[in-house]
Amino acid sequence: MTPTLDDRITGSLLGAAVGDALGGPVEGYTPEQILERHGGRVTGIVGPWNGDAWRTARPIAPYHKGDGHVTDDTLMTHALIRVYEKVRDHLDAYAVAEHLVPDLLTTPRWIPELEAEALPLQRIFLAEKWLVARLHYGHVDPREAGSGNIVNCGAAMYMAPVGLVNAANPAGAYAEALDVSAPHQSSYGREAAGVFAAAVAAACLPGATPESVVGTALSLAKDGTRAAIEAVCEVASRHTDFETALVPLRKAVAPFDTVGPEYRAPSLGARRPSRLHAIEELPIALGMLLVGEGDYRRTVLGSVNYGRDCDSIATMAGAIVGALRGEPAVPSDWSKQVAEASRLDLHAPAQALTAVTREVFTRDTARRRTHESAYAALTSTAR
Repeated sequence: MTPTLDDRITGSLLGAAVGDALGGPVEGYTPEQILERHGGRVTGIVGPWNGDAWRTARPIAPYHKGDGHVTDDTLMTHALIRVYEKVRDHLDAYAVAEHLVPDLLTTPRWIPELEAEALPLQRIFLAEKWLVARLHYGHVDPREAGSGNIVNCGAAMYMAPVGLVNAANPAGAYAEALDVSAPHQSSYGREAAGVFAAAVAAACLPGATPESVVGTALSLAKDGTRAAIEAVCEVASRHTDFETALVPLRKAVAPFDTVGPEYRAPSLGARRPSRLHAIEELPIALGMLLVGEGDYRRTVLGSVNYGRDCDSIATMAGAIVGALRGEPAVPSDWSKQVAEASRLDLHAPAQALTAVTREVFTRDTARRRTHESAYAALTSTAR
């Protein structure tokens, strides 16, 4: 049965949150370290890397990563949904300044990794705090504020809602995400935000497949982002088992990734603007989508066991598979455990975004009809 719009939106947001929670505890490690630490590959929700010492163990402290807790990827995704709830239309860079930044600054929320209620600002990292520094304190033009920030996946990781509001319209999702991410990122970080949103929108198309999603991403991606996706997905197409794909996919993306081989010790050229490079997370997520053949468990567990920035990789991969297959694709035992552990209602944001998506489509239809009418008058031969 073809998933409905409601199923796809719910599946995408659940899939992203569950992927985030699965990847959180092993973020920053290599596949070999993950294998050794867990006595095998991660096959579900696991506890903190350092066990009960998570409160003080560096470099993770003071965050409780593991046990089903979502990270900043999901917190930022839900924050963006709240902006859509307020605006109830397409977003732009100014919506980020006027609504997202105040949300991060003023409203305490439950932060699973801190096991406390706090301002979201107290959980997000410096690359996201950039939004507050530049927009709230610096009063920079929102369309230009992302320039100067480190280039990473910080904006891309929460762009799934843009793809869903533009469901089945990848080009529209790409354009909107470039605008929404402008206050946060530049260069290939901003490009990745656009391509990820487009991939989610493409996954919503009836009859979509992992291959068609990748094809759409390649048709829109520019420069190093396109080259990286092409290289990774060409390698991924030769694998159906993530175990055999882990090393080849890393080798394929390495020439485009500026972080370097040591994830926790980035190279001197790391995260600088470039037309030749790409973030690592999106190409790998798309590669794992092909390896996993669109199956949620295989795709997301491949993303998790890849290591490095695997919570964001699994967030992106989970969002795409959820949009492709709908809510039933996401294991209900995982989503239930993540919701309970994180103390979050994971269905409420999906319901809210679905309502907004329907309203936006109605608005778009009316705008299109107005344009058609005006164009018809302009081109009429009657005088």
